[in-house]
Amino acid sequence: MTFIPEFLLQIPVTLSALFSQLLAFIIPLMIVGYVIKGISDLSDGAGKLLGLNVLMAYSNTLIGGFIAYLLASSLFPLFIDASIRETVQTEGTELTPLFTLPLEPLFGVTSAIVFAFLFGVFISWLRKEKKGEVMYHFFTEFGEIITQILKTLIIPGLPIYIFGNFLNLSYSGAVFSLLSVFWKVFIVVIGLQLLLIILLFILAGLYTGKNPLTLLKNQLPGYFTALGTQSSAATIPVNMECARKNGVSKEIREFVIPLSATIHLMGSVVTITSCVTAVLLMFDMPHSFGMMAGFIATLGVALVAAPGAPGGAIMSAIPFVYMVGIDPTGSLGNLLISLYITQDSFGTAANVSGDNAIALVIDKVYHKYIVKKEKPFEENVSSQISN
Repeated sequence: MTFIPEFLLQIPVTLSALFSQLLAFIIPLMIVGYVIKGISDLSDGAGKLLGLNVLMAYSNTLIGGFIAYLLASSLFPLFIDASIRETVQTEGTELTPLFTLPLEPLFGVTSAIVFAFLFGVFISWLRKEKKGEVMYHFFTEFGEIITQILKTLIIPGLPIYIFGNFLNLSYSGAVFSLLSVFWKVFIVVIGLQLLLIILLFILAGLYTGKNPLTLLKNQLPGYFTALGTQSSAATIPVNMECARKNGVSKEIREFVIPLSATIHLMGSVVTITSCVTAVLLMFDMPHSFGMMAGFIATLGVALVAAPGAPGGAIMSAIPFVYMVGIDPTGSLGNLLISLYITQDSFGTAANVSGDNAIALVIDKVYHKYIVKKEKPFEENVSSQISN
């Protein structure tokens, strides 16, 4: 790119830098808008099916994250060595933005987390006392505003942001070293996601007595729709049709599929965990199991706030990468966003496919244990009325 005047290259880099500042400003507000609402809702929605759905979704997410970390920490050092680290850290000089704005976040990420946790817990307590509805609705609508900002401003602006990041990496020469590593990372990630999907449907098939191959075949339209749309929310109608073909009852698929599209993020956590581990290895940063375990457990909860749009998962996860020593608003945070977006569709496809495996299990539990227990009671009441 040496034949292009440097100031022309600085224009997209400037736009990317301004976007990064806006992102840093929004991140604490995202935490407040989503976490308070999420914790406040803990007092609602009691029920066996809801509890089972949440338990299965969170368990799958954790299992996917831990397997991804163990696989990444074992395989990635084979192709991430000291020479690549040195090349990435020392190669070239980055472009500087033409200007920046004096835009500072209203408060830090840690302050936002503490604030959100305390307010969420006590709003939940107030609601149990039949109070606190004003505050609950305030933060509910605040969260809706943040979601709208993400959908109309942040997520559509991600391509410009990513372009500026990769342009800067190309100018410095580091992009080639990164790509030489991350194409291998993505092969491992996509392979692991596919294996986990197959395993989930095998287990669901064994429990329900259905053919796993048939279940997987019926899931293909949902998988490919998610690949194309990069959105769990947009895939819900197709995924519900996949559930119908797999024999999931109407009441269960209409309950489980939309809910799981929000709370089941196994594929996304596999990608984020793998990318974070790769970045930590490349920059020779600590990546102990204890540190990563806390991060993965947090992701399982934090990603529930992810809007159902391309890039939503990484935007919800990025405030928490400080837990593994990465600055959410720094160059490594920017790198993680860029890397994740390039293969977001595969994580989304894994998420929605897992939703249907969960639906199969819950449908069996519902008809075997819940409906079966209710019917004798109803029949007893009917016989007493007739007598």
